[in-house]
Amino acid sequence: MMTAEIHHSWSGVLLTDEPMARHTSWRVGGTADYFYQPTSIDDLSVFLRESDPSLPLTWLGLGSNMLVRDGGIRGIVIHLLSGMKNIELLDESLVRVEVGAASARVARFCANNNLSGAEFLAGIPGLFGGALSMNAGAFGGETWRIVDSVEMMDRHGNLIQRSVNDFTVDYRSVTGPENEWFVAANIRLTPGCSAESKSRLRDLLEKRNSSQPVGTANAGSVFKNPPADHAARLIDFCGLKGARIGGAVVSGKHANFIINKGNCSAADIEKLIQHVQRVVAEKTGVELQTEVHIIGEAAND
Repeated sequence: MMTAEIHHSWSGVLLTDEPMARHTSWRVGGTADYFYQPTSIDDLSVFLRESDPSLPLTWLGLGSNMLVRDGGIRGIVIHLLSGMKNIELLDESLVRVEVGAASARVARFCANNNLSGAEFLAGIPGLFGGALSMNAGAFGGETWRIVDSVEMMDRHGNLIQRSVNDFTVDYRSVTGPENEWFVAANIRLTPGCSAESKSRLRDLLEKRNSSQPVGTANAGSVFKNPPADHAARLIDFCGLKGARIGGAVVSGKHANFIINKGNCSAADIEKLIQHVQRVVAEKTGVELQTEVHIIGEAAND
């Protein structure tokens, strides 16, 4: 790992050959060719204008919904964790959130400002940008139900304002203009009672801690819930709790979680995902779809 020695006018940190295992909640993944940590939206704009436009971009938050293969990522990874995390109250019901803000922090900010409707974000283990990009949800809430408008950035660093009508939003899926990425969003909430919102936050976090393998190396829910059912129920029904390949194990606490038990490779996790899909399909006829994003290149054998 080294800092690139080139002339530039941006202020963030650029690393080369950065191990992605340091930045994903599964603690696996090969190296990224370039790894940039912007200090702000303006800084990211400068960096993109000065970077090679032929290099592909990969956007990364907490790495909690992502499996990076052992061969790593070609091009540039934009890491949002060190900047772009401002949250601002625009009026009595509108909040502007930058993509680097943790979803749980957004939930607390809204509760502290007597706004109701964002409590579910406390159950999403990632940054707000990730929640935006996949319409993340928890405890009956979904991100795009509260989105009022968004700010995007293209590959050349141009900032673009967009409405919700520019996107097709489904369960754990958001499709919008190509070669544009989220940098902020305005969310519209309902004026409420701070004490009630804080109480609900505590209840949701207690529910999460009691039902999920918190404190382990995992990436959150691995599979999308099929219509009118739950992936965890199907996996449990098929007797797959505790199933293991290498260092990857299906959680015994919540069957829709896969845990890195140590000395685990991304290949172990991907093989276990495929094994679960195959067994569930054979025994129930349901083809589970992944909620986690699998990216990067396989390691050379």
